[in-house]
Amino acid sequence: MPASTPLTLPSSPRRARRQRGRIGFGTLLALLLMAGAAAVAWWLLAQPPRIERRAPAELSPPLVVDVVEAQRQAAAPELHGFGRVVAEREANLASRVAGELIAFTPEAMPGRVVAAGTPLARLDDSDLRLNLREAEAALAQAEAALAMERGEQQRAETEYRSFGRELPAERRSLVLREPQLRNAEAEVARIRAARDRARLELERATLVAPWRGMVQARLLGAGSAVAGGTEILHLVDVSRFWIRVSLSGETLAWLDAAEEGRAGSAVTLTTRTWPDGQTRSGEVIAKLPVLEEEGLQAQLLVAVEDPLGLENDLPALRLGDVVRLTFAARPREGLFVLPAAALRPGDELWLLDDEERLRRRPVEVVHQGETRVLLGAGLEEGERVVTSPLGQSREGMRLRPRIADSERPAGERQEARS
Repeated sequence: MPASTPLTLPSSPRRARRQRGRIGFGTLLALLLMAGAAAVAWWLLAQPPRIERRAPAELSPPLVVDVVEAQRQAAAPELHGFGRVVAEREANLASRVAGELIAFTPEAMPGRVVAAGTPLARLDDSDLRLNLREAEAALAQAEAALAMERGEQQRAETEYRSFGRELPAERRSLVLREPQLRNAEAEVARIRAARDRARLELERATLVAPWRGMVQARLLGAGSAVAGGTEILHLVDVSRFWIRVSLSGETLAWLDAAEEGRAGSAVTLTTRTWPDGQTRSGEVIAKLPVLEEEGLQAQLLVAVEDPLGLENDLPALRLGDVVRLTFAARPREGLFVLPAAALRPGDELWLLDDEERLRRRPVEVVHQGETRVLLGAGLEEGERVVTSPLGQSREGMRLRPRIADSERPAGERQEARS
C-alpha cells in the first residue's frame, strides 16, 4: 500500500485575527514604555540643581603655647669657661759654684712646701773653705803691711818737721810717703774683697730656697759633679697660681681686669676632683693681648690666692688641673632676659598679640647663652613672647596661652590634676 501523506489543514480566519492582535499589543506596550522614559528624563532635566546643605565643619582649636612677659631689667650673661692651672712663679734652682753634689736635705723632698731660706742641697765645700782661709791670711798680711806703712809715714813726718824747710806739695807728698800709704790701703781693700768673695762662694755651696714654695722635682742625684749654673731643683711658688682660660672675644666687654685700686671680676672655680659643693674663688687679673691659636679665642688670666689651701680649709688646686670657671659679669641696665628657646632663627621672636595671634618680630641680640638670651632693641615691656616650639608657624595663626596652675581657680586645678 502506498505510504500515507499528512494533510495540512488551512488556518481558520479567527486564529489569524488572534495572532495579528497579539502583535499590535506588544508594539503598543513598547511605545508606552519609551514615552514614559522620555517623560521622566524631561522632568529630571527640567528640575533645578539641589545643593545639599551640611553643617559647617568645626574649626580646630587654637594651639596652647607657653608665653613669658617681657620686662626690662639690669642683667648680665652667664659666662662659663674651662682653664688649666699654671704656676705664677717657678724656678730651676742652679748651683752658682762648681763642686760635687754631696746630698739633699730632708726638706728637699718633692711635694714638700719649704719656707724662704730653707737649705735644700749641699755641695762639697772643701776647696772653698781653703780659698777662704787663704784669703783671710792674705788679708791679715796686707793689714800688717798697712800698719807698718803708717808707722813709716809717721816717722817721715817727724823728720820733715825737724828739717825746718817748707817743700812744694808734690815733693812733700813723696817725703811723707803718701803714695806708699795709699797703695797699702788699696791692697788691703782688694784682699778684703777677695776674702768676702771666698766667704760668699762658701755660703753658695749650700742651695737654699729663695722664696716660699713647693719642691717639684730633683733634677740631679747626689754625687753628681756640677759646674756653675747647673740646675739642681725645680721649685714652684705656692702663694698664688694662675689659670689661663679662653673665651669668645665678645665676652671681654662684660669682664674687668684687676688694676691698681680696682679689683677684677670675681670668678668661681669648680672641678670634678673636688667633693660635691666645694668651690674656690679667683679674680680676673689680665686680658692677654694674644688669641688662642686653634679657636682664635681671647685669653684671660685668673689668679687664685693660697691655691693649695695651706692657710685655710679649702680644696687644693694642682698644677695642670682643668677647672670650670663661672664669671661674675658686669650687669647692664635696660635688657630683656628670656629663655634661650624664645629666640628663633634669624634673631627673631614669636609674639602673641591682643587678638591671640602669632606675630614675628626681629630683635637685637646682646648676648646668647646656653639657657637664656639678653635682648636690647626690638621688644617692648609687657609683650608676650612665645617660648613653645611650633611645627608649622605662620603669621596670624591663632594661639592660646597656657594658664599656669597658680592662676587657675581651685576647682579647675583639681580637675587638671585628676
